[in-house]
Amino acid sequence: MLDVVVKPIGRVAPTSDTPANIRVTRGGSGANLAMALSATGHDVLYVGAGGNDAARHVFVDALREGDVDAQLQSVDGSTGTVVAIIASDGQRAMLSDRGANVMLSDTFVTEQLKETFDHLHVSGYLLLDVATRSVGIKALAIARSRGVSTSVDVCSVAPLVEVTPDVFLNATLSASMLFANDEEALALASTTDLDAALESLAALFDEVVITRGERGALAALGAERFTELAVRVDVLDTTGAGDAATGTYLGARLHGDDPSMALRQAMAASAGVLGGLGALG
Repeated sequence: MLDVVVKPIGRVAPTSDTPANIRVTRGGSGANLAMALSATGHDVLYVGAGGNDAARHVFVDALREGDVDAQLQSVDGSTGTVVAIIASDGQRAMLSDRGANVMLSDTFVTEQLKETFDHLHVSGYLLLDVATRSVGIKALAIARSRGVSTSVDVCSVAPLVEVTPDVFLNATLSASMLFANDEEALALASTTDLDAALESLAALFDEVVITRGERGALAALGAERFTELAVRVDVLDTTGAGDAATGTYLGARLHGDDPSMALRQAMAASAGVLGGLGALG
């Protein structure tokens, strides 16, 4: 994905010009997570799809600068783009065009998975879209058949509600770990109580992490429960903060750190993104 992040300066003039801070960078939840995971010292292969356009080159170059190996299926059409509109409190609304992502094929992904790997992470966007859901399910099945650990990040609450939690959970039940923010966790568990949501999801997955924005994060590993407060910073933009937390937590756990240590590192990584415009911080 290519990110176009827009933070208006003052009130938007509906039929005229509005001054704004605008950043155009590579984006996408999976890429944000891959970069954070790479920063923890892991070798990371990113598998996805891109169009035959300039946005594809911006994306690939940015990942390679972050020491992430990017293997993109080349398809006719445009590379995916997100326009994120940032409010004064740093929260954002996103206008998404998945572009080439909807054409990602299981043949291409399966070919990349022939190499040996230690862990597979699947972006929830793959499973939230009926066009690519089977690709994500097959990739998880391949990893499971090899005894490799797996994780899934829900990614977005609006499409989750649209496809229904049951459909999403049925697609992810072969995963070892689940990452969600508080809204997504509550929707998945059909409850308004976050502790109850954690318990419900912990019964389905080996490990669960729920990020709560400025309230920190929760985690469950078997019968153990963990809580970590957020690092207090001035928030300019929340774009990519959750992905940074997820990738950093995952990297720490794959290094053998316990969940408490992993949560602390995740909260620090998330704070590092909040002070800048866009997912790059």
